[in-house]
Amino acid sequence: MSKKDKKVKTVKAEKTSKAEKTSKSENVKAEKTVKAVKTEKSTNKKIEKTTKEPAILIEPWLEEELLRGDTGEEFYVPDYIIKMAEDVLKHYSLSVKSMTCITTKSDKGGAIWKLETDAGPKSLKLLHRRPTRSMFSLGAQEYLVNVQKANVPPLVKTKDGEDYLIMGGKCWFVAEWIEPLYPVTKDLEGAKHLCRALGEFHRLSQGYVPPAKSELPSRLYKWPKNYQKVIDKMDWFRNLANAYSEMPASSLLLSVVDQFEEQAKRGLEALNQSSYNELTKLGNEAWGLVHQDYGWSNGQMGENGMWVIDLDGVAYDIPIRDLRKLITGTMADLYTWDVTWVREMIKAYHEANPISKELYEILMIDLAMPNEFYKNVKEVVYEPEVFLNEETAAMINTIVETDKTKWPVLEQIKNDWGKVERTKESRSREESKQEKQEKQEKQVKQEGRNMDKRNKEDGKSKKNEKKNNKKDGKKKK
Repeated sequence: MSKKDKKVKTVKAEKTSKAEKTSKSENVKAEKTVKAVKTEKSTNKKIEKTTKEPAILIEPWLEEELLRGDTGEEFYVPDYIIKMAEDVLKHYSLSVKSMTCITTKSDKGGAIWKLETDAGPKSLKLLHRRPTRSMFSLGAQEYLVNVQKANVPPLVKTKDGEDYLIMGGKCWFVAEWIEPLYPVTKDLEGAKHLCRALGEFHRLSQGYVPPAKSELPSRLYKWPKNYQKVIDKMDWFRNLANAYSEMPASSLLLSVVDQFEEQAKRGLEALNQSSYNELTKLGNEAWGLVHQDYGWSNGQMGENGMWVIDLDGVAYDIPIRDLRKLITGTMADLYTWDVTWVREMIKAYHEANPISKELYEILMIDLAMPNEFYKNVKEVVYEPEVFLNEETAAMINTIVETDKTKWPVLEQIKNDWGKVERTKESRSREESKQEKQEKQEKQVKQEGRNMDKRNKEDGKSKKNEKKNNKKDGKKKK
């Protein structure tokens, strides 16, 4: 068989596999659509009664958006969804003066509007996920605001006292628009602010119990499976690079994929030998939530400290994964790993949500995974003939060069946990010493005040004694 025939056979096999997956995906989507309709009917029958028209399910509108071309609109939303948004707002005690779309997820079917109302600025969100999945995140938002008093935007209740509405097979809700909010500076101090806020968010999310009808999204027990997935995908990358060998990025991808596959294998082995299984026994509620999309845009500074926004994708997990993602993303932005930045980011997080020795071990294992390579190269499986271009070759080169600077940093910080704890202990000792000193100073001052008081009282009593003596002398006379 010739090389060309092999390639054709490989591509055909991939297309067949893709077709099977598409068929399965369509079946799953159909099941989810039916489920969404059932959820809509069971959880919000009142909405269906407000219109005589048949129920319309919201669908992604990316293709429609692309066909329209450049119309000058920053964000396009189909008319039927805008009409739904207006119908949703009728269920709130708000007089809406203006409604501006600030972002969309046209490929998934989601959008956010900023509202100017008689009760101040609000946000209206159309969540693209299944309603039962969205119930989980909305329940979390309610818990963090009302129970934990976290800096998270409060939900606005409907006229019926509900947190959300279901229309078009999707969840809609209104929340407070927090003003002013601004991104922290993209320097080390800004990164530390982000990490402290993240640690506080993780700590306050502990103990969350979702609503009865919601899904239970948890990644807590999936780490080994996800690590194995990274290993498996490396073989996909290798096969595609061979199949499209004439593409500009193929030879470079083939030359580096082995080293990143080896990193992933070492990571899975280290995870299996770690305290991971013991940590998962604590359970979902004990660990709390990961944000999953936390960064410079979703952690912002307000008048009373840092706020965490856009909680739509929260899930149960060992929360240190959010910190790992923040660190690796920040180092990628710097194009080099900086030991000072990494240390300070971990310490800032630790101040808000203490990291145990076992958790620090998990963080080190996760940092050593080929995270940036996998995240950026996995798109190759969708359109290899487009993806494997010169731009991708440049990106892979950057990832490889940045990765070289990671290992000396991980070597330097691998034993830092003890130092972090000692720093914490010494800080506690200093605080204790200072408190003791302040207490002694207060005691001395109090004793001085007491002495002054006693002296005044003694002086007063002596004065009275003299007066009484004079009176007694006059009586005798």
